[in-house]
Amino acid sequence: MTNNNPIGLFDSGIGGTSIWREIHQLLPKENTIYLADSKNAPYGQKSKDEIIQLSFKNTEFLLDQNCKLIVVACNTATTNAIKELRDKYDVPFIGIEPAIKPAATNSKTQKIGILATKGTLNSELFYKNVEKFQDIKIIEQIGYNLVTLIENGEMNSPEMSDLLQKYLTPMIEQNIDYLVLGCTHYPYLIPQIEKIIPKNIKIIDSGEAVARQTKSILENKVGFRNSLEKSTQIFYTNANPKVLSEIVGNEYNVIKKDF
Repeated sequence: MTNNNPIGLFDSGIGGTSIWREIHQLLPKENTIYLADSKNAPYGQKSKDEIIQLSFKNTEFLLDQNCKLIVVACNTATTNAIKELRDKYDVPFIGIEPAIKPAATNSKTQKIGILATKGTLNSELFYKNVEKFQDIKIIEQIGYNLVTLIENGEMNSPEMSDLLQKYLTPMIEQNIDYLVLGCTHYPYLIPQIEKIIPKNIKIIDSGEAVARQTKSILENKVGFRNSLEKSTQIFYTNANPKVLSEIVGNEYNVIKKDF
């Protein structure tokens, strides 16, 4: 099955590029369009209705570009809006949820930590996931201000180090052996996190699993791109393009556009 239309991805900002990276690595021949809604970041502090409306807006932009599949590269948008998106639009959606299952299943101490936004941790979908693991102690921490600092290009700032220390220390003290990153922005913080947590704590994010799921949907439902031409990767942002350009290595076309 052949389909040369692009894969679309959207996030509340630049964080979803961590998901885009995994997809591009697994499927380098596919064209992609990435939408960074940085003007409205972070989604984690918004109401469910606001998140749904922003997700509709982003989806319609990507459908106007003829995307064959949409990856909601944002935990908060997935946990609050994925059902509404699937009900409204006739296109396959792949969502991102915190990887609680592998952490809970493999934990030896029966204690896992999750760092996520308020919007994700307060969502019904997250609550339903957590409910399945009654025998595991799940220590939840809202990552206040982390997304804002990342969006401002301040990933390595002293303020970031202080916040991570504050958020992670209680989890370490409670003897977690898995840390789940429940926001697509947070994989960019792994180098700092590794300086704080003991080596026995494993960090889990959802990127690889989402890339495999994307491949599976292309294989079974949508179709792969079949062209000898080099694939194109396009990035749109409605804020300062500098940080997005830097995070994708200054090698791709980043377009500033009001959407």
